[in-house]
Order: sequence, then C-alpha cells, then structure tokens
Amino acid sequence: MMLEVKNLHARIGETEILHGLDLSIGAGEVHAIMGPNGSGKSTLSYVLAGKPGYEVTEGTVTLDGQDLLELEVSERATAGLFLAFQYPMEVPGVASMTFLRAAINAHRKARGEADLSTPDFLKLVRQKAPELEISPEMLRRGVNVGFSGGEKKRNEILQMTLLEPKLCILDEADSGLDIDALKVVARGVNALREANRSMLVITHYQRLLEHIVPDVVHVMHQGRIVRSGGKELALELEAEGYAGYGAASAGGEAAGGTRRSA
Repeated sequence: MMLEVKNLHARIGETEILHGLDLSIGAGEVHAIMGPNGSGKSTLSYVLAGKPGYEVTEGTVTLDGQDLLELEVSERATAGLFLAFQYPMEVPGVASMTFLRAAINAHRKARGEADLSTPDFLKLVRQKAPELEISPEMLRRGVNVGFSGGEKKRNEILQMTLLEPKLCILDEADSGLDIDALKVVARGVNALREANRSMLVITHYQRLLEHIVPDVVHVMHQGRIVRSGGKELALELEAEGYAGYGAASAGGEAAGGTRRSA
C-alpha cells in the first residue's frame, strides 16, 4: 500500500476530531473523500502532512512502508508527500522561481542527488509552466502574491508536478475556481497519474470528480470513513446529500468497521 492509515485518532487541544479512521490507498490509485463540513476531511490532510497543533493520540500511518508519524514536516515532504492547500499561502519577497528551485534541490539533497543546475531547472520550468497556463511574469512575482484563486491553485499544481511526490493530497482543489480554471487544474493533476503515484482528493462536490475521476470514493462523517464505493457513489451523494450519514456513522462505530457500498 502507498498509504495505510489504521485506527487514527487525532485532536486539537482537548477536541478529538478523528475517531479511529482507517484508510488504505494502493500505488497508482486515486481516492476521493467527500463529506459535510466538520467531518474531519481537512484535519486528516493536516495530520498526514504534520501541521503543528494537531496531536495524534492513537493509530498508525505509513507512506510506502515508512512510519509517517515519526517524521518531521520537511521529512514527510522529502519522503514523497505533497499537500495542495484549499487556500494556498502568499510568500511576499520570495520569487516563485527561487521558491521552486529551493524546493526541488531540497528534495534532491534528501535523495543524495546533486542540485539541479540553473539551465536544467529553467528548461524544466519552461516545459511544465505553459501546460498550466502559468506565465513567466507570474513566476517572477512573489509566491502567490497578487494571484487570483485559480492562479494560486495552478501554481500549486506546478509545484506538485516539479516535485513528483509519491502521494498527492488535494484539499478542496476546486474551491474558488470557475469551470475554465478547474479544467486546467484537473488537466495538470491527471497528467501526474501513474503507477507509482497515488492521490487523495478531498472535496465537497461531485463536479471536481467529473474531471479527476477517482478509483474509490469514501464518505467521511464525524471523523471516520463510514462508506466506500466506486465513482458512482459521488453521484449518489450529489443527488441525496449527507443527511442520512448520522445513522451510518453510528452503525459503523457499533460494528467496528467501514461499510462499503455494493
């Protein structure tokens, strides 16, 4: 398994948000997690990435066989985890090109490789940036400074493309995007799909999954996965909503397992 999460409990302060979550993602698979606000979707992404303030109180997480919870944030990144934020941060004073080259070379150093030369780096960026409609002018600006919502998301997908992670976590990548920007972002994500890379797509809405078609869809409620199924499950959720999952969650906890759709 690329990602194996078992009985994960996590809290912020005294408030427990994840209540024994189990999730397995195989190499090359794209999984989507859907659920109502407050179900713990973003918390899961932050816990996996190692965001400060989130305490794991029980359970295990492995990434490609490696104990993820024992690693610092930077070590998780160089081990192959990439989190695309719902609201990407601005970094004034740091040009995007400088940021990208520093990130790439940090990953190469962690693998025992030499830094990427300036000509090779420029060639790589000039090859990948136009595919995401990112202009040279955008790359000269501070990271995400003055960018629209769509530009910020495209810039993050460029980062993901250049870093070539093992596991891509997309936290509500469709948030704030019009349909044209959504298609560009989805095209960039789909270009990264391959046998040795897995993806976890977190979203409220089925529309994103029309463009990034998942292998498995999970329903999250009250900090647990309460149902899993194929891509048709997203259509069911779009039509029926999440109102019926209070009982499903209680039933799943009582049974001690995850309910999978037929």
